[in-house]
Amino acid sequence: MPVFSKVGMRFSTQTLLLQLGVVLLVVLLSGAVHAWLVYGRIGDEAENQALTLARTVAADPDIRTNVQEISKEEGTPPAGVLAVGPLQAAAEAVRVRTGALFVVITDETGLRLAHPDLARLGERVSTDPSVALAGKEITTRNTGTLGPSAGAKVPVYSPDAAGTIVGEVSVGYSMESLSNSLGRDILPIAFTAGGALLAGVLASFLLRRRLQRLTLGLEPEEISTLVHDQVAVLQGVDDGVIGIAADGRISVFNAAASRLLDLPDATGQDWATADVPEQLKQLTQPAARDAEPVEIVAGGRVLVASARKAWHRKEDLGWVVMLRDRTELQQLTRQLDAVGTMSTALRAQRHEFANQLHTIAGFMSIGQHDSAKEYLERISATGPLKFPVEQAELLQDAYLQAFIGAKGVEASERGVTLRVGPETLVRGHVADPQDVTTVLGNLIDNAVSAAVAGSAADRWVEVELLDDPAADGGTLHLVVGDSGDGLGNLDPEEVFAEGFTTSAQPVRSGAGQGLGLALVRQLARRRGGDVRVLDRGSEGGPGAVFMATIPGVMDAERPTGSTEREDLRG
Repeated sequence: MPVFSKVGMRFSTQTLLLQLGVVLLVVLLSGAVHAWLVYGRIGDEAENQALTLARTVAADPDIRTNVQEISKEEGTPPAGVLAVGPLQAAAEAVRVRTGALFVVITDETGLRLAHPDLARLGERVSTDPSVALAGKEITTRNTGTLGPSAGAKVPVYSPDAAGTIVGEVSVGYSMESLSNSLGRDILPIAFTAGGALLAGVLASFLLRRRLQRLTLGLEPEEISTLVHDQVAVLQGVDDGVIGIAADGRISVFNAAASRLLDLPDATGQDWATADVPEQLKQLTQPAARDAEPVEIVAGGRVLVASARKAWHRKEDLGWVVMLRDRTELQQLTRQLDAVGTMSTALRAQRHEFANQLHTIAGFMSIGQHDSAKEYLERISATGPLKFPVEQAELLQDAYLQAFIGAKGVEASERGVTLRVGPETLVRGHVADPQDVTTVLGNLIDNAVSAAVAGSAADRWVEVELLDDPAADGGTLHLVVGDSGDGLGNLDPEEVFAEGFTTSAQPVRSGAGQGLGLALVRQLARRRGGDVRVLDRGSEGGPGAVFMATIPGVMDAERPTGSTEREDLRG
């Protein structure tokens, strides 16, 4: 895990500053564009207003007459005469009344007949009047003797029928007044821009806080490293890991969990409706926060499942469910139980074997050789050891003889007689002792417990075995009955449910209770066979009868020398 440097600006701070810069830039650009558009609109309105005023002045009959009379004279009247003339008075009156920068009247040559600056009377206008004197109206924005302005020029026609152009009228509004108008109009824009900037800053701070909350305060480099580490760890472990987010969605479902549960990847599914065993969902209930690990059977495997609540500081991150495979351990436990049972049986019968040897030695020491010979012949016919299993001679396979014989010793210690049914016929030999031990051992153990708990005075368990070496690679059929009180009102399928047990003690994690029948059924079905209830039994006995079919566990050929060993076992 790399050590991250704290030098430099945090990513969330960089994001905040970037957002603030973007918001400020957008606000400034928007304000500038809006101001430019408003300024253009005000200028257009000023030009239109100047054009309207110029048309009004140019259409005044008195002004048209006075301009025509001056145009007919030779030359232009002196400035002093024009200053007190009717045109100057009329133009100034209009200018003052409308607030225009200037109202200028010229003759047909462009000489000023009226002007706000009396010193300019009789002079040629500073801007080109040719368009208006040619009979066309025009709006302009230019800088004249009175400064920058937005204005209009229109021709002045003679009042007679000829309608000749005798001059022009030029009206303008100061651009400074337009700027003042813009200042008044731009104030709401400035307030709007300021409000937008403030909202953007606030949104940026809120986004930063949400980003920190979503990333748990981690930097992008740390998040990237965590993702790589998560993938490496989750896909590299043999334990199944299921992560459930706080919103109930499956956020992690590693390959081991998919393999152990024999399910496809369920990432992204809702945990409440996901196709996972119900026991796992119960582990993540609020009431099960401190629940002990439980054993379940899924996909033909025995799994130990545990769940823990995940927290980051005070934030609820959801649940983590861990799955550990205990199938091999359960199978090894069954095998060790079988070996221990046989060892116990052998120790129990060691004294009988020692007594037989002492008897033979006694006959020899007193010279009773014929008696010793007869005793040896009797032992050879029955075998040196005798398991308390009725009709054990029907078993020809050495493994089945030893295992069922050991189970007979164990049952005998609990006051139960184990016997082999008369229909037993096993012609091959056991090729897969592990699965046979698991299935047969569970069924016999359950039957012995049922017989002990039953009300019948005669307690017994009967096992019948039949093999079919030619079918499905060698199929072994097992039927186990007992003298117990049967299943009563229980549904036959209920006894195969995970966690079901008739034990008076509570089921403890790791004890294996409540898993036997569920495990053997899944084991048999995985091989293509099955375990089912043939008879529910009755009160007072006989009890329930179970049948198991296990394909692929028998070989047709017997090991060399097996016949002689079996004959010696009697």
